[in-house]
Amino acid sequence: MKQINILTLFISCFAFTTYGQNIKGRVVNELNQPLEAAYIYNQTSESHAHTLENGVFVIAETKLGDSLRIGLLGYKTRIIALESTENLNFILEEKAFQLDEMVITEELNTVSTISRLDLNITPVNSTQEVLRKVPGLFIGQHAGGGKAEQLFLRGFDIDHGTDVSISVDGMPVNMVSHAHGQGYSDLHFVIPETVNKIDFGKGGYYAQEGDFNTAGYVNFKTKDYLKESEVSFSVGQFNTMRTVGLFNLLEDTKNQNAYVALEYINTDGPFESPQNFNRLNLFGKYVMFSPENDKLTLTASHFTSRWDASGQIPQREVDNGNISRFGAIDDTEGGQTERTNLNVTFDKYIDDNTSLTANAFYSHYAFELYSNFTFFLEDPINGDQIYQKEDRNIFGANTAVTHTTFLGDTELTLTSGLGLRHDISDDVELSRTLNRSTTLENIQLGDINQTNIDAFVNAEFEFGKFKIAPALRLDYFKFMYNDALQTDYQTLSETKTIVSPKLNFFYNAQDNLQLYLKSGLGFHSNDTRVVVANGGEDILPRSYGADLGTVWKPFPRLVVNSALWYLFLEQEFVYVGDAGIVEPSGKTRRYGLDLGLRYQLTDWLFLDTDATLTNARSVDDPDGENYIPLAPDFTLVGGLSVDDLNGFSGGLRFRYLDDRAANEDNSIVAEGYMVTDFNVNYRLNNITFGFAIENLFDVDWNETQFATESRLQNEAQSVEEIHFTPGTPFFLKGTVSYRF
Repeated sequence: MKQINILTLFISCFAFTTYGQNIKGRVVNELNQPLEAAYIYNQTSESHAHTLENGVFVIAETKLGDSLRIGLLGYKTRIIALESTENLNFILEEKAFQLDEMVITEELNTVSTISRLDLNITPVNSTQEVLRKVPGLFIGQHAGGGKAEQLFLRGFDIDHGTDVSISVDGMPVNMVSHAHGQGYSDLHFVIPETVNKIDFGKGGYYAQEGDFNTAGYVNFKTKDYLKESEVSFSVGQFNTMRTVGLFNLLEDTKNQNAYVALEYINTDGPFESPQNFNRLNLFGKYVMFSPENDKLTLTASHFTSRWDASGQIPQREVDNGNISRFGAIDDTEGGQTERTNLNVTFDKYIDDNTSLTANAFYSHYAFELYSNFTFFLEDPINGDQIYQKEDRNIFGANTAVTHTTFLGDTELTLTSGLGLRHDISDDVELSRTLNRSTTLENIQLGDINQTNIDAFVNAEFEFGKFKIAPALRLDYFKFMYNDALQTDYQTLSETKTIVSPKLNFFYNAQDNLQLYLKSGLGFHSNDTRVVVANGGEDILPRSYGADLGTVWKPFPRLVVNSALWYLFLEQEFVYVGDAGIVEPSGKTRRYGLDLGLRYQLTDWLFLDTDATLTNARSVDDPDGENYIPLAPDFTLVGGLSVDDLNGFSGGLRFRYLDDRAANEDNSIVAEGYMVTDFNVNYRLNNITFGFAIENLFDVDWNETQFATESRLQNEAQSVEEIHFTPGTPFFLKGTVSYRF
């Protein structure tokens, strides 16, 4: 009997070493924290795999004696001869980023890898800087720092989020049927120092992304752990102060991480009427790994903010000297907002070929905003101040199951999922007010109830160097509105279902060159009040798009990404929250070129630049009258960054936005600008000293601009011209940080 067992063992070992099989292991860093998206490449069989959230991987066609190459940008690559198949736990040692080690065909997501490089080389300390990490995404702030930024991407004036989907740790940021505007995306509840990864994609080609994913999507992921605790204090001009604390709660606790972070900011800004802006952020995160490498994550956060604002000012009043660039016509604008989030995420390793990720979330959100865009155009006595308010509860959940198998020699990765989002918005209000104290008239007042249920499936067929990825997404919407200004109680409701197919191709021509063709249909929802007012017409206007692009490393330390793209958007109706009216806009088409470059000149000096060239026009209007107002046609950003040169780090960065049409016939032009920022830091043991300058050359620039018809109190006739909020002048701040 003993001889039979020995013979069986010998035969099994012989079969394994001869034919190979699936091998499971885990990749961690020196702190025993799992590393996601590390690649494992079998140099013998040429099979490959990547690690999941929990650091686990399964690689096929592997046998004893095979040579495995294990790597991740920012870590030392290891080459290991496989001597055992039990308890494979590979440790990667962290080191400085070296672009020459990046192999494009081995990266799970080259876009995400590039963003991780950018975050490491030039860390962020404001939400504006977080958004600017997305190549081609421009932002503008125009309400005292408390209102969500205005976004520009791929020839879209996205306002505050109508055509880009934004999320944090699986929670949506875009607010559907918002009091101020559809898709309103306030990212200020994120503490910048907690951001670990930015995953983004342009176009509507991604099955897991639904509502608002027309121009693209941006998903932020926060850190699972802190390497060390840190406190930071910054002071600057204009009575500016910021303090941040990040505290590790479970040091040296096996399979568990926990930390809390807080941020407080106050500033008056450069305006003649002080902004009196302040914001408080609190954030906590707990992560636990089970013995089976399942991962449970709990996050909670709360933020509150209030501000005063000088608002948009007319160019004519600055030109005639009545006010300065930092003056105001109505300085009683402002607002307050808050958001509380609870999020639970579960990642489970079901078997060698199957994994599950799921999250459930709840958010409470409140918003109040006072604005005056037209001054005395509508009401020559009291003025045109408006008040927008809402109180919202959001419930939601997302699940995705990924399964990998083989169809003959073809590797198939199948991902499918379900999602639910339910918004309850009470007392959504638009009113005319006086001096932020007296309500003159209710224009809109009611309750909104909106539900979105989605399902998707994405398949990836890998034929060696060639990958085909077809996908299909299904979305169901239920819109309900109760108008409180109507005498008789009535619930207005509409439903709509939409199917969005996608088809993407990838070809790894060489280790340093990937070609891709992406195509798909996307959509964004319209405001519930638009949907019910128009009897269900144009509820979910479609987008049709395609990208043809490359990711190329012509030299070891140079990465170039480029894309030619086209996007067509159907007829839609837009709810103008500032006026409580519905405006139709026709079909539009956009096409352009994206170009990005990352070059490592030395071990410590990096150069990066991103350019976008766009042509955006209305399809139905005649030539010369078919400009899309405020659509950027050329943007350019870039800079030089120093990473840890004898304790020094910092950089010089610029951003350029070209002149663009502010109205349909280009008779009013929004002036472009170029702004340069500079920062330098020096780390001495556990203390870091730094200073930063925004707008180094003190140029006059307009952060946001609009072609607006307005009338001042002393004017007999209204005037349509550029109204703007001024960009920050030369602004100096200093920072001291302590790590422990």
